[in-house]
Amino acid sequence: MSDATAELRVAFVGLPNCGKTALFNRLTGSRQKVANYPGVTVERKEGVFAASSGRRYRLLDLPGTYSLKPTTLDEAITRDVALGRVANEPRPETIVLVADATHLPLSLRLALEVRRLGLPMVIVLNMSDVARRRGFAIDRDLLSRELGAPVIETVATRSGGADALITELERLAMPEQPAAPTTAWQEPTAAEVTATHAEAGRLLELAGYREPLRSRAVAVADRILMNPFAGMLILATLLFFVFQAVFSWAAWPMDLIDAGVASLADLVRGALPDGPLRSLLADGVIAGVGSVIVFLPQIVILFAFILALEDSGYLPRAAYLLDRVMGSVGLSGRAFIPLLSSFACAIPGIMATRTIPQLRDRIVTILVAPLMTCSARLPVYALLIAAFIPQRDIGVFNLQGLVLFMLYFAGVASALLVAWVAKLIAGGQSNHLLMLELPDYQWPSLRNLALGLWEKTRVFLARAGGIILALMVLLWFLSTYPAPPAGATGAAIEYSFAGQLGKALAVILAPIGFNWQIAIALIPGLAAREVAVGALGTVYALSGDEEAVTTALSSVIASEWGLATGLSLLAWYVFAPQCLATLAVVRRETNGWRYPLLMLVYLFALAYLAAFVTYRVTLAVAG
Repeated sequence: MSDATAELRVAFVGLPNCGKTALFNRLTGSRQKVANYPGVTVERKEGVFAASSGRRYRLLDLPGTYSLKPTTLDEAITRDVALGRVANEPRPETIVLVADATHLPLSLRLALEVRRLGLPMVIVLNMSDVARRRGFAIDRDLLSRELGAPVIETVATRSGGADALITELERLAMPEQPAAPTTAWQEPTAAEVTATHAEAGRLLELAGYREPLRSRAVAVADRILMNPFAGMLILATLLFFVFQAVFSWAAWPMDLIDAGVASLADLVRGALPDGPLRSLLADGVIAGVGSVIVFLPQIVILFAFILALEDSGYLPRAAYLLDRVMGSVGLSGRAFIPLLSSFACAIPGIMATRTIPQLRDRIVTILVAPLMTCSARLPVYALLIAAFIPQRDIGVFNLQGLVLFMLYFAGVASALLVAWVAKLIAGGQSNHLLMLELPDYQWPSLRNLALGLWEKTRVFLARAGGIILALMVLLWFLSTYPAPPAGATGAAIEYSFAGQLGKALAVILAPIGFNWQIAIALIPGLAAREVAVGALGTVYALSGDEEAVTTALSSVIASEWGLATGLSLLAWYVFAPQCLATLAVVRRETNGWRYPLLMLVYLFALAYLAAFVTYRVTLAVAG
C-alpha cells in the first residue's frame, strides 16, 4: 500500500475473553460503530484509527472463536469475514491475532489455523505485564521465525500499551512489503485440528514457554470466592449491594432530570397557544419520552456494576458457582452467560445461546431468558416502587432496594422453575459440562468502563429518540382523536380510540386490578417494555391530570391506584411477555413460529396468574 492516506482493513481475531476488545477500544476509542452482520443477529463492531504517519486503519473486532472449524454461528461469522465470504464485507488485509499471555496454548493453535489463510498476521501477547509478574517466559523471536509472523507484547489497559502493535501495522503497510501469497483454504478436519494442537505444543516447548504461575493471592481469592457456601453468600451480598446502589445513588440525578422535564413542559405550555401542537409536544413527547429518560441514571449505575464485574474477572467465577444449581434443573452450564446477558436485554442473551451445542438445552435457555429482569423493566420497577414502597431504611438496608432485589430474585427463581418443569416434561437428563478459562483478577479499566457505559447510554437514548418517541406520538394521536362529543363530561381521552380500547381490555384485566389507563399502557409496552412508563405519563396528562408531567408520575399513580393494583402490576412485569423484537429474534434463532408462540402463551399465563394471586392476597391482607 503506497498511499499513506488509504485505509488498511485490519481484523482482530482471538479467543473469547483474551483482551481483544480492550485492545480494539484502546486504538479506536469512541470512533467506532456497532451493527449486525446482514441476515444474522451477530454483532459487528468497527472502528477507525489514525497513526502518526497519517495512515488510517479500519479495524474490525470479530466475535471470539476457538477455531476456524466453527461450532457456533459466531465462530462461523469470524471465519467467513476472514475469508471474504460475507456480502458487502471486503476481506481484511491484515489479521491481528490477540492472545492472553497468561493462557497461550489454545491461542497458538488458533494462530496456526489463521496462518493458513495466507494473510499478513501480527500475533499479540496481551496482558503481558500480568504474565511477566507471574513468571511468564517465552522466546518471542524463535516463535516469530517458526510462525512467519511478528510476535509482540501489549498491555491494552495501559496508555501506550498498544505502541508495539501500531509499529508493526505501519511496517506491514509499507509499500516495500511483499503481498501476501494467496492460498486455497479448506476447513480443517478433526484430525487436522488435533495435529494443529500437537504442533502448538511443540512450538511452545521449542520456544521455552513457561506457563505463568497463579499467584498466592489469586489462589486464596479463588478458594473463598468459588467456595460453594462462602462464594454463594458473597455473590448474593454483591448483587444485593448493586440493587441498593441503583436506588440510593441515582436519586439526585433523577431529581434533576425530573425537574428539567417539568420545566421544559411548562416552557412549551407557556410559549404555545392551546391546540393540538401544544398538546402533542407537552402531553405526548415530553410527558412520554421524559418519563422514560428520567430513569437513565439507574440504568447507567446498573450497567456500571455489570461491566466492572465482567472486566474484573469475577463473572466466570460466578458461572462456576451457579453451574451446579443450573445443572440440577436441567440447564446446561453454558447457559449462564446467555442468562446473564439477558439481565441487560434478552435479545443478546438469546443470541448467545448459539454457544450451547445441545438443541434441547439451547431451546430451554431461549424460553427462560425473558424471565431474567432486563434493563427495560427497570423504569417500570422504579416507577412502581417509588409510588407504593416507602422510602425508608430497615437497619442498614433501603426498603426500596430490598424490593427491587426481590423482583430480580423472583425472575431468576421463575426461570429455574420453568427449566425444571421442561426437564420433567422432556424426560431424561442432558449432559452438562462447563469448561472455563478463569482470567486473572484485575482492576476494571476506567477507559473500557467509560466506553461501555457510553455505548449503553447511546443505545438507550437512541431508543428514547426513536421507537419510544414514535410510539408516544402514535399513542398521543390515538388518545386524542376522535374528539369527545358535545356535552361530554369525562376526560377527552375516554372517548378516543385508545380510551375505548383500554376500557374493552379493562374487562379482561379487572380481576387482576388493572384499570383502563393501565390497559392502554400495556399495548405499546409490547414494542418496548420501558414505553409503558411513557405511555402512563401521556395517558394521565391527556386525562386532564397535568400533574403527571409537572410532578413525578409516581405521585399521581400512588393517589389514583390502590396498593393492591401497584403490587399486581409489579408481579405482572416479572413475567410479562417480551417485546416484539425479542419474539422476532426467537423466531429467527429457532427457524419457526413454534417456540415464539409457546413463549408468548406461557409468559402471558404466568403474568396473569402472578398478578391475580398478588392482587387478591394484597386485598385480603391490606384491604
